[in-house]
Amino acid sequence: MCRMTEAWTISHRADKAALPLADRHYNRHKIGSPQYVPPGRCLCLLSERRLALWVTSWPFADYVKHAWPGAWVNSLFRREDGCPGNASDMIRSAVAATRMFWKPPELGIVSFVDPEHVPGVIVRGERVYGYCYKRAGWKHVGFTAGGLWAWQQLPEEMPAAAPPVGMQQLLFGEQ
Repeated sequence: MCRMTEAWTISHRADKAALPLADRHYNRHKIGSPQYVPPGRCLCLLSERRLALWVTSWPFADYVKHAWPGAWVNSLFRREDGCPGNASDMIRSAVAATRMFWKPPELGIVSFVDPEHVPGVIVRGERVYGYCYKRAGWKHVGFTAGGLWAWQQLPEEMPAAAPPVGMQQLLFGEQ
């Protein structure tokens, strides 16, 4: 099994190699558009085999309409069939990679899962949407006004910072 901390690589908001994955994500507004990330600060990660894509957005709190202003937002996570490892490990390593670049905000990171586009998993007789986030240590904290499942991980619950592939650790004082 491939460890995802070894498999995430740094990408960018208009990476042509990542566009096919972004185009297949359910929240994509304009298929084929060269950029797939909301405006503002972001960290884009693409797996080495180009089978998974992760985006951490960090919108300015003044421009946020949800209940977690100031939090990082996992605005896109797409994992294709055949991608080695499991989704929860990928989520943990993506959060760890994000921590290499930014200090976590007080409200941590949130993600919103649309039950109309995600099959869900039966857990103790109840269907849970975004179960991979739960397995990665996130907590279900409610719903958005539009009915999306809201998941959150606070800074003290996050994994330690870990670099994605190709990041020069020496720049950060590690040897």
